Amino acid sequence: MTAAAPLGRRAAAEFTGTAALVTVVVGSGIQATELSRDVGVQLLANSLATVFGLGVLIALLGPVSGAHFNPVVTLAAWWTGRLTGDGPSPREVAAYVPAQVAGAIGGAVLANAMFAEPLVRWSAHDRSAAHLWLGEVAATAGLVLLILGLGRTGQQRLGPVAVASYIGAAYWFTSSTSFANPAVTIGRTFSDTFAGIAPVSVAPFIAAQLVGAVVGLALVAVLFGRPVPATATVPVSPGEPGLAATSH
Repeated sequence: MTAAAPLGRRAAAEFTGTAALVTVVVGSGIQATELSRDVGVQLLANSLATVFGLGVLIALLGPVSGAHFNPVVTLAAWWTGRLTGDGPSPREVAAYVPAQVAGAIGGAVLANAMFAEPLVRWSAHDRSAAHLWLGEVAATAGLVLLILGLGRTGQQRLGPVAVASYIGAAYWFTSSTSFANPAVTIGRTFSDTFAGIAPVSVAPFIAAQLVGAVVGLALVAVLFGRPVPATATVPVSPGEPGLAATSH
């Protein structure tokens, strides 16, 4: 994670990036439903817009804050960075997570405003089903594995393309269309449109995402081993990346 910028600037980048991400997700969903009645076409348009938008946001804001845009990514980076010292500190986590949630809500409101929807209207899109929760576990586990795996193998530069590509694929191979992001999940309750999620569905989705994060961390440990403490006398493994997010 980039540590050169002051914490306030990094938190602002997390707010801005998450807001822009949710604006892309919700706005493209509204646009898609206005242009087509075919649900497959709507999902394709929504997923493509998210892929391109997310890739740009990671490339732009990654050097500032690490471009987490996702509390799960922030917490995973903190957990794995405790030994190496290159993850976010508890103070940084406390700044990032509220910024991400606030940004997600702001992004949904902005998307609503741009399409003349009510600024805030709770979504009626119920997503309460066990197979959707399983989809969230799988999507989040894969995201955490990808992001931390890129860091362990020194391939952070691939983050914008790799993470955006994964999210685009996960739109289609998961039953839940891969929210994989607690902040974005909360933000999407504020828009009763294509990308929305009913407030009653939020808690199980977030619980599934947290379970997915634990599964992802376990996979990282199995596949790449534990990070080497910074005080060790052997070479230190590449630090956990702060890139990306997200999911949508």
